[in-house]
Amino acid sequence: MKKIAVAFATALLTHLSYSSVAQAQERYPQRAVTITVPYSPGGTTDYVARMLARQMSEISKHSFVVENKPGASGTIATASVMRAKPDGYSLLMNDTTYAMLPAVFKKLSWDPVKDIAPIANVASTPVILIVPANSPFNSLADLVKAAREKPESLTFGSGGKGSSTHLAGEVFQHQAGIKLLHVPYKGAGEALLALVGGTVDVEISATPTAIPQINSGKVKALAISSPQRLPQLPAVPTFAQAGLPDYQVQNWFGLVARAGTPPEVINTLNRLVKESVADQSIQSSFEKLGAQAVGNSPQEFSQQIAREIDSWGRTAERAGLEKQ
Repeated sequence: MKKIAVAFATALLTHLSYSSVAQAQERYPQRAVTITVPYSPGGTTDYVARMLARQMSEISKHSFVVENKPGASGTIATASVMRAKPDGYSLLMNDTTYAMLPAVFKKLSWDPVKDIAPIANVASTPVILIVPANSPFNSLADLVKAAREKPESLTFGSGGKGSSTHLAGEVFQHQAGIKLLHVPYKGAGEALLALVGGTVDVEISATPTAIPQINSGKVKALAISSPQRLPQLPAVPTFAQAGLPDYQVQNWFGLVARAGTPPEVINTLNRLVKESVADQSIQSSFEKLGAQAVGNSPQEFSQQIAREIDSWGRTAERAGLEKQ
């Protein structure tokens, strides 16, 4: 009888444990979840975050809202989320810039690997080199030739020092053997507006942000980092076709929480992301803008971030970028 009682108690405790996890997953979320974007509205990260928030709200029947906290290459927003309670109600939508920050700043207020709980890579996209509509440059070769003849006579805009648009530009300069004058803004959206207005000469942008401006005739595209030309932009050559075969920069957009967030909450969020990006309307919207839905696992995304921190660190070193 004693053995039977022990077995029954063990089974009961196991059942209660599984039930508590299941109930925790069902309980989350019970209030609005904030997705913080570290840039101004209008950039690709903001666009992806808002599409994701809308779809996750519809699936979960709870509000996922986007809050923009631009500045300092995304460190202001990231530090804010890292200070929040690790309960899954304060999330960060970031891009490739996150993996670049350790290569740009001597000291961060959080550990870029240990202090985050990756949820999922939401989408990936190639980058595209664009110039104002009235630019005298109609090819990458024209641009490179002019930049070589007069170093720092041409300006390139970015979403801030250390941002993905900044280091993508640094890699371009390094591989092309040119020197442009960097003009940082508070976000990719502001940088794009500056380019459209002719304030800067060049920008390397994520395709979702640039394609509407290209199609409207406000900017010209000279090269794209995809392996093949995009069906949406058949006239735009790849960097390889334009003369820079080693330029293969890709941008990703992913969701993370603060480390310490319960695993069941991370799993719930991962499921919501996967269901969201599997929606045909989301996939079609991404594809029209040259992006691809991803939706990988927390473990896969964690490994990807670690690899890219190492890779971008070596890229920044090769480019001679000094930490600030």
